[in-house]
Amino acid sequence: MTETNGRLIAKGTKDMTTTYNPRIYGELLIRTLPGIIETEEENDAALEIIERLMDKGENNLSPEEDRLFRLLVKLIEDFEDKAYPIGNAATPLDTLKALIQEHELKQADLLDVSGTQSVVSEVLNGKRSISKAAAKRLGARFNLPADLFI
Repeated sequence: MTETNGRLIAKGTKDMTTTYNPRIYGELLIRTLPGIIETEEENDAALEIIERLMDKGENNLSPEEDRLFRLLVKLIEDFEDKAYPIGNAATPLDTLKALIQEHELKQADLLDVSGTQSVVSEVLNGKRSISKAAAKRLGARFNLPADLFI
C-alpha cells in the first residue's frame, strides 16, 4: 500500500488497483460495524446493507463503498457456508429443501420451476426426481449450479 494525497492505493490481484480514502472508509465501517457474522439477524443486517449498495448500482459506488461491499460479501459467504453447508453429501432433494427453508418458500412458490403443484409435491416427498429442465430453472433461481439439483 502506498499513500497519495490522503488516499491509500491498495495493490490487489489480477492487476487491480483500488484507491480509497481511509477516513471515509473508516466512517462507513463505524456506521455499519461489520464483523464476523454469527447469527441470522447479523446476516440479515449485512444483507440489507448489501442491498442498499446494490441499489446504487455497481458503477455508482465510491471506492470506499465498493470496499465495504466486498467485505460484507465475504463475511456473508463465510457465514452462509457454515450455516447452510451444501456439500457433496447432500442429495439434490436435501439441497432443495435447505434452500426452501432458507428462503422461507412454500410449495406454491416453486410452481414456476415445475409447472404443477403435484409435481412439486412428488419431488419434495421423494417420489420423483428433479428433471434436468427443473434443475436448470432452480439453478438460475438460486444462482447455483444446476448439477446440485440433478
